[in-house]
Amino acid sequence: MDRRLKEVTAPCFDPEADSFLSINCKVVAEWLSAFIRDEVTGRRGYRKALIGLSGGVDSSVTAYLCARALGPENVIGVRMPYRTSSPDSLEHANLVAEALGIECRTVDISPAVDGYLAGAPGADQRRRGNVMARMRMIVLFDLSAELTALPIGTGNKTERLFGYFTWHADDAPPVNPLGDLFKTQVWELARYLGVPEVIVSKPASADLIVGQTDESDFGISYARADRILHFLLRGYSVARLVAMGFAEPNVLLVKGKVDSTHWKRHMPSTAMLSSTAINDYYLRPVDY
Repeated sequence: MDRRLKEVTAPCFDPEADSFLSINCKVVAEWLSAFIRDEVTGRRGYRKALIGLSGGVDSSVTAYLCARALGPENVIGVRMPYRTSSPDSLEHANLVAEALGIECRTVDISPAVDGYLAGAPGADQRRRGNVMARMRMIVLFDLSAELTALPIGTGNKTERLFGYFTWHADDAPPVNPLGDLFKTQVWELARYLGVPEVIVSKPASADLIVGQTDESDFGISYARADRILHFLLRGYSVARLVAMGFAEPNVLLVKGKVDSTHWKRHMPSTAMLSSTAINDYYLRPVDY
């Protein structure tokens, strides 16, 4: 009897396919609206939400979801330009506010940022960008106290996995409806919600440095990164992904970014001196 194992050919896979990332936008929109409503009004006792409106697709989708969840009268968008910010960003943020009928405020962060950086003449673009991002969070949380409105986060899953955010800035708001959606899924949801196409189709940018784009910083497109991330998060090895047809340099690039930024997705590490150290042993399913 021939006991030799027959060679098994793996099913064909197209590494350029996106169907496995597609979402049911109607269900996702309803679920995220319910999530926002429950977190803002139910768990935290607020009536209003506060969003930093950058003019990009992530903050736009967040505003659309908040308007659905809480009513446009309970959503406040805040434009926080720096003097080198793109004029298009301000215009696109205003497009969203007008389309939704939400209140929109503008706070120019230039004087505050320049005031600090005057004492740091050697600061490079990375440091300057981090200062701008953290200044925007100072503005949002101060307005939160003034307006009794809860700041809502806008970071997507791809950015979070890549560590592409300023620690204690973009990740600071206590509620994040987009955190489990890859960037390509945010674009899909944006079109379903009716976010203006000029916002959805423009190159993603943090708008901290003139001419900067997310994908140029990454060295890979969001579409390719999201496909790889989808399988990495499910335990696929580099070798298996390469065998499926993904380019090895792309797989290594994506995995490297995820591995090297793990610390940014956690609370500060606590030196444990007891069996009740917060975030280590002292954990509950929901710690209010």
